[in-house]
Amino acid sequence: MVLGNNVKKSALLVFSLAMLMVFAVSCEGPAGPAGADGADGIDGIDGVDANATCTECHDNSQGIFAREIQWAASVHATGGNFERNTGECAVCHTSQGFLGNLDGTYDWEATGAIINNPNPQNCYTCHDIHNTYTEADLGLRVSGAVALRNVTETIDFGKGDVCASCHQGRTVEPWPVAGGADIAVSGSRYGVHHGPQANTFAGTGLFDAGSGYTNPAMSHAGLITDACVTCHMAEPFGVQAGGHTMKMGYDYHGSLELNTAGCLACHSADDAVSKTEELQAEVQGMLDSLKTLLDAEGITAAGSDNSVSGTYDPVVAGACLNYKALTEDRSLGVHNPGYVKYIINNSIAVLNDLP
Repeated sequence: MVLGNNVKKSALLVFSLAMLMVFAVSCEGPAGPAGADGADGIDGIDGVDANATCTECHDNSQGIFAREIQWAASVHATGGNFERNTGECAVCHTSQGFLGNLDGTYDWEATGAIINNPNPQNCYTCHDIHNTYTEADLGLRVSGAVALRNVTETIDFGKGDVCASCHQGRTVEPWPVAGGADIAVSGSRYGVHHGPQANTFAGTGLFDAGSGYTNPAMSHAGLITDACVTCHMAEPFGVQAGGHTMKMGYDYHGSLELNTAGCLACHSADDAVSKTEELQAEVQGMLDSLKTLLDAEGITAAGSDNSVSGTYDPVVAGACLNYKALTEDRSLGVHNPGYVKYIINNSIAVLNDLP
């Protein structure tokens, strides 16, 4: 019994001490004044610098979107044949080939040269997009004189130099020379290819059996500093013409409407339309006359612009080359009225002089 009482007394003592400590803590007085600040810790790693330059282009003006939908309506986006992604074709028919040719990363002469997953011409083709992330990225990738492929000349179309890099005739070998050797035409595609606009505008690079041609000072080439860009990329009309559609006209309820915004520095709108219609009708008539003569020589056939394989007098081959180039130019003389008329008249004359 004595042992049991001692245990009870010990337990009561422990409990009393514990309760005393609780009361002591709960009755603690107010905290004293704060001590001095401790030493600074080690600085953390610097974060990545912020970049606010994106807003130089990506703002609330919707300008980029406007250009995107204009481009989406362009032939560059919809009809550029970018499946032509091998060899030399890829240089102008694909965006990657164009850029690779500029920086040397695509060798179109290499065996098996090909652009995989080809893209059509797009923003990155003409502009140095997302390099500095400033407005400088809107600069053009091609500036300064451009060498023509089928003649030993260079041209400078200002902002149009980008266009001229591809929209020019290719080399034809052998080149027809009046009085020279006959020309063997093999296949239906004899000519300087489908986009010789730079040659037409500059007034050079087509077959000339005459005394040569020099652009007058008042020609489009002499007056329009940025050439293609001035007219084809003038103030847009929606996504129908101008701007990044690069189209000169659009269909409006069954009739073709000309976008005259790029003409107004020299012409009134009505004057531009009337002069264009008159010139194009005249040139079409001249081309029809030339085609009749080519059909008679057998190098083309009625109802087709394709060449017929065979061996021909060089002036016949040259006149055929001119006919195909000027139909593929698609301006019906507007790019360079004087040069186009000279070339057609010259071609007709040499064919008429054949025995």
